[in-house]
Amino acid sequence: MGRVSTTSLPKPERAPELRAALLAAGFTADGLLDLLGAPAYAALARSETVPALRATRGPGDGALASLVRLFLLQQPEPYVHAAEALPIEAALADGWLRLEEVAEGEDTVHATVDVRPYGGPDGEDWFIVSDLGCSVGGAGGIGSREEGVVLGVGGASTTLAGITVRTPVGSALDVGTGSGIQALHASRHATRVTATDVNPRALEFTRLTLALSGAPEAELLAGSLFEPVGEATYDLIVSNPPFVISPGARLTYRDGGMGGDDLCRTLVQEAGARLNPGGYAQFLGNWQHVEGEDWRDRLRSWVPRGCDAWIVQRDVQDVTQYAELWLRDAGDHRTDPAEYTQRYEDWLDEFEARGTKSVGFGWITLRRTDAAEPSIVVEEWPHTVEQPLGEAVLAHFARQDYLRQHDDAALLEAHFALAEEVVQEQVGAPGAEDPEHVVLRQNRGMRRATKVDTVGAGFAGVCDGSLSAGRILDAIAQLVQEDPIVLRDRTPEAIRLLVEQGFLDPVAGPAQ
Repeated sequence: MGRVSTTSLPKPERAPELRAALLAAGFTADGLLDLLGAPAYAALARSETVPALRATRGPGDGALASLVRLFLLQQPEPYVHAAEALPIEAALADGWLRLEEVAEGEDTVHATVDVRPYGGPDGEDWFIVSDLGCSVGGAGGIGSREEGVVLGVGGASTTLAGITVRTPVGSALDVGTGSGIQALHASRHATRVTATDVNPRALEFTRLTLALSGAPEAELLAGSLFEPVGEATYDLIVSNPPFVISPGARLTYRDGGMGGDDLCRTLVQEAGARLNPGGYAQFLGNWQHVEGEDWRDRLRSWVPRGCDAWIVQRDVQDVTQYAELWLRDAGDHRTDPAEYTQRYEDWLDEFEARGTKSVGFGWITLRRTDAAEPSIVVEEWPHTVEQPLGEAVLAHFARQDYLRQHDDAALLEAHFALAEEVVQEQVGAPGAEDPEHVVLRQNRGMRRATKVDTVGAGFAGVCDGSLSAGRILDAIAQLVQEDPIVLRDRTPEAIRLLVEQGFLDPVAGPAQ
């Protein structure tokens, strides 16, 4: 097991003073882009520091370059330069910096934590505070083997933030908060934010992140999963949990400590009882693909009673790819070859014992509902999407409500409009008189694509809200010389699919 980090953390009391200095120096996401240039800025996001080091190497390059070297590159900085960028005595006294005395006029200071500018969704200048060298990113992973390390913002964090529903709510809960990025986002639209983590150091980092970002304080509770909040309920629950399926619980920030995918299953199953009516719970997770079992059925079994669910599998890795990914993440590939081999064997033994052939990754969204028959949609969509998707999540569940309330007869009486930025593609051999099939494709949100027949394509193309679905089908039947009753009978299923996937929007019909 790795060593638990015991490094004392900065105090947040004078964070507003430090924040003012960082902003005055232009230590923001936009300021970094201007200073470093796009290639070095992008490399920094991958935890590749050499281009940024080159960009800040010149003498007399100002307060912003000093801050980049201190907090992002974790380089020693001359005391006199740091004093020009920060309230140096306050930063030293509160523990954001430590002093290394060399000689008068040559003393240096070192950052004690990683402080990373992060642009909020409405242009807010935020700062994410994490352990040194743990900002996340890069093909080699963070390379840390300390059990209690607290990471900064990575791709998983930003993915969850992007898919989260952002309607104003009274209460929000961030389970497994880490450095506090989800709690920070929630502070924009929740009256009360609670953040929990099994690692007490993570809660202190969340406190620093909120304070340095100028956000309201959150309720911070130590403990695993929902244990710290008791029977409390919330309007929004979010979690980027330690979902890695691993042999043991070696690293707190990623390994759940339960067998297989039990941690994600437990989190999802217990969330239903913690949601207020109409509330949402949104998670990232890994799940096992087990020999002889449909992975969709596995995930359906996780959904708690009284909840709608939308589960999207974004990626699947075979067990060897998965083991190698997380061995590299902890830097195990740089250890003694025999130790690396043994750890690799342990992972494969774990998977073999559980009959696991591959591991899926994706998003899980629950919504508390009083519907007699909850909607549970489990799908695979590995293609590019357009973030943020919070509005698309809301729209998905609104469509499920609509379809539950409309049987086939009601659909034929309803009016629809083609969703914005949907295009039609015809696929077939060059010069052929008729296409082999027609594809409708979205250019926004989930960016779905679906095959339709000529009737479906004609129907979607005519939908502008002016005519009911039934009247449109009657007109198409006359054009293609088909019995309108037969067409009305077989088309509602296709209409239902186009509505469910967001190609058609229900609209009010014209005034009579």
